[in-house]
Amino acid sequence: MSLKELDFNNTGSWPREYKIGFCILMGLLIFGLLWWLVIRDKRSELQGLEGQEVTKREEFALKQGRAANLEPLKLQLAQMEQQLQQMLRQLPSRTEMPDLIVDISQTALATGIQNDLFQPGPESPQEFYAEKPIALRMQGSYHQFGAFVSGVASLPRVVIMTMHDISLKPRDGTAIRPGGQLELAGTVKTYRYLDEEETAAQEQLGADAAANTGGSR
Repeated sequence: MSLKELDFNNTGSWPREYKIGFCILMGLLIFGLLWWLVIRDKRSELQGLEGQEVTKREEFALKQGRAANLEPLKLQLAQMEQQLQQMLRQLPSRTEMPDLIVDISQTALATGIQNDLFQPGPESPQEFYAEKPIALRMQGSYHQFGAFVSGVASLPRVVIMTMHDISLKPRDGTAIRPGGQLELAGTVKTYRYLDEEETAAQEQLGADAAANTGGSR
């Protein structure tokens, strides 16, 4: 029997080999349809999930490395904070600041410098310290100013002085010459550490400022 003689309305009458071939063909057709309609989309989804798995593994490895370094970093931060506090404690305290300013002025007079102006200004509290500006105008020789700086550095407390808008020029307007009188004018700032009460107040001010900024948005 040839394929042309097969009756598709009565497959039961087909020879056995044709029935087997037809079943195999239908099975292949059904499998092809399943692959096209279902499995193909699942393979794309599987590839996407495999890509996500690779990304998650990389993120996990990165976070695991950070977690392993977290404790040493915390220890290092604690040591740095301790060193900072030790350095701040070397600065004068709130009660020592008035005497320190007097000591600075007396040191200048002891070296022979003439104080035409020595006017401390109001303090400006920062996060861990407070700075106090001093407007000054002094007259003296180059060696006297050198002795003044050396004397301030020899005071019992660590004294940090930064200069702002400072000018140093000959008193008579001529060129600087050995033994000539110089005039130093401008503003210096000296610093002290904040005690625990003042530090807490500064932290509260910072928190209030952050809250006000967040609430105004």
